[in-house]
Amino acid sequence: MSQTTVSDIFRRALDIRKANPGGSYKDLSAQLVSEFSGKPLPETAYLTIPEYDNIAPEEDWTAGLPIVLRGIQNDDWNEIAHGIMISLEQVENYPKESGREDDPAKEWRNRNKAIAGAEEKVLEKWMPEELMAIARRNAQ
Repeated sequence: MSQTTVSDIFRRALDIRKANPGGSYKDLSAQLVSEFSGKPLPETAYLTIPEYDNIAPEEDWTAGLPIVLRGIQNDDWNEIAHGIMISLEQVENYPKESGREDDPAKEWRNRNKAIAGAEEKVLEKWMPEELMAIARRNAQ
């Protein structure tokens, strides 16, 4: 059997939620604990849910990961499930409150857009002209 990852547990939580959308987070957490107890704990090297990078801001989908880490360190599936529930709740609520991060209508959420002007000024001021020329050629 392969090593369970945090992403695997999160995807399982999504599947359970899809099958019972009206269920409570507490019941979902208890089901995760019962399914995963006794299995090897996830490795801390894979403490992420990468498929949510463009769906919700990082501060939302990572909200429960410190608790998941604590659960792994303390060998406690209840803590791991609790952390997964925090991240799941954030991921579920984000689209309801503000739409998807990668939604074209949400251009204002483009993090690079806010700093582009300042970045250009800094580059013009501090980067030698020959390096600027190389950078412009590479950007095109």
